[in-house]
Amino acid sequence: MWIFTKAATKRRVAIAVATESSTPSRRTRGLALRGTVVLLVSLFVALLAWGLLTKAPDDRVDQALAGGESSPSPELSLPVLQRGQLGPRLARSLAPALADGRIDIQELRGTPVVLNYWASWCAPCREEAPLLERSWREQRDRGVLFLGLDQQDITGDARAFMSEFEVSYLNVRDPTDRTARRWGVTGIPETFFISASGRVVGHVIGLLSPELMRQGLLAARTGRALGPQQGGAQGTAR
Repeated sequence: MWIFTKAATKRRVAIAVATESSTPSRRTRGLALRGTVVLLVSLFVALLAWGLLTKAPDDRVDQALAGGESSPSPELSLPVLQRGQLGPRLARSLAPALADGRIDIQELRGTPVVLNYWASWCAPCREEAPLLERSWREQRDRGVLFLGLDQQDITGDARAFMSEFEVSYLNVRDPTDRTARRWGVTGIPETFFISASGRVVGHVIGLLSPELMRQGLLAARTGRALGPQQGGAQGTAR
């Protein structure tokens, strides 16, 4: 009996020692697991924040305009979709810029520009198109360039749109929305007025009206900044 009890005691002691020796190991594994989970969650949040920031439009142009200041033109370098009917004056001054089949906004220095973001699937753009074309024909011989920027569109649909509305001004194309984000565009149509010195002096968010067009053209010709202005209806960018 004593021998059996003594053997049982030894076994209990051995089990207790093994349990104690394994406890730190299990605790370590648990801490490591929790640390891994925290790290993975932190990485996910960081990636999500980075994605939101990279997709968010840059609002520096509107911030400057809201403070009564003009803003340097953000980057824009895109292939020509349609050269249009520039007229003798603009054809001469823009020949170097058009030579490679692309338009870089920096190459347009010396020329006031009306930059309009549009797409063929945008209903307000269809409503706006006649005003843009009419204003362009009035301003062309005065040296003001109208530049359409077709985005997130199918080339054939864009060409059909320009044919339907007899668009005769210069157009470029960006199949993405990367250029739009640099300019702070949140939907279409949106229109920027740029002075001859290459600075953004006006921004209309949404459908242009004749009065907003008049004010923007005056700002582009004089270089006097307007605050961001709310126009009419606007489609959501895809």
